[in-house]
Amino acid sequence: MFHKLEEVLEKYNILTEKLSDPNIMSDNKTYQQIAKEHAELKPIVEKYQEYKKINEDIEEAKQILESGDKELKELAEMELEEGKEKLEKIENELKLLLVPKDPYDEKNIYLEIRAGTGGDEATLFAADLLRMYMRYAEKHRWKTEIVDYNDTGVGGYKEVVLLIKGKGAYSRLKFEGGGHRVQRIPVTESGGRIHTSACTVAVLPEADDVEVEIDPSDLRIDVFRASGAGGQHVNTTDSAVRITHIPTGIVVSCQDERSQIKNKEKAMKLLKAKILEMEIRKQQEAIASNRKLQVGSGDRSERIRTYNFPQNRVTDHRINLTLYNLDQVMEGELDEIIDALIAYDQAEKLKEIGL
Repeated sequence: MFHKLEEVLEKYNILTEKLSDPNIMSDNKTYQQIAKEHAELKPIVEKYQEYKKINEDIEEAKQILESGDKELKELAEMELEEGKEKLEKIENELKLLLVPKDPYDEKNIYLEIRAGTGGDEATLFAADLLRMYMRYAEKHRWKTEIVDYNDTGVGGYKEVVLLIKGKGAYSRLKFEGGGHRVQRIPVTESGGRIHTSACTVAVLPEADDVEVEIDPSDLRIDVFRASGAGGQHVNTTDSAVRITHIPTGIVVSCQDERSQIKNKEKAMKLLKAKILEMEIRKQQEAIASNRKLQVGSGDRSERIRTYNFPQNRVTDHRINLTLYNLDQVMEGELDEIIDALIAYDQAEKLKEIGL
């Protein structure tokens, strides 16, 4: 670990020098790239310097104890004990700081929920998941916006796409992708039997124009009339937009806005996010082939969580975590599950880099 930290410190010092180089300062793009990398290394360097300072204090305390100075002995012993505790804490913090950062962690996300097996009950569960994620976003003071939806007219969704805007949205919600299973007694069930139905969730980081370039000739754009619950028209113009990306076969649509131009703009952003997700998936599959254990691939076919309403139980199958507070989870209290998933992922990454 300390060999890695010395390398980071050396790189940080080189970048610090570059930032004061007039030639680099005059090139805005290069300067911004270096400044970004410098800022990313700064917390590691500061924590490492703190570690070295405490180490020096410990060595001083040891020397005092070895000198046999009775007056300072008690004070030195206290400093030694405190120093060792601090050192252990900082060592753990440094390990986590050395875990490679996900370049998409700070991005906004598109959260796509689709009803799977289970008929109407699955569509109602999709609506429950939508509400759960909206409440979670609200608790983190993130903004939410429904971009596209296909509702059933009875309070459910066959599919719905939610845009969540906020710092760190992807870092907190990226492990939500996969199959979500619900076990409960549907309102329509007179015999009191428990039904099992499912939804799939996809989490897509919002893409920058630099990250995804699309050739306009690869697109087919259709316009249609937006419709609301029960087939009632939201408006009487063809304002909804559907875009098909011919090379990949990806289809996106947006009917949230009354303006066709705004719907097209939003649909294009969603399309770019889906194309970026495909690229990320390819990268993750290459990494996963080397990683024996992983939190989850985000594959929709992978069942990641079960929500059992009769027992007020929620189980995340990837980390074998079971909680008996489903009522709170459905109100957006997801942090306990998400923190456990992040901790597990960090532990696996630490193993990978040999720490």
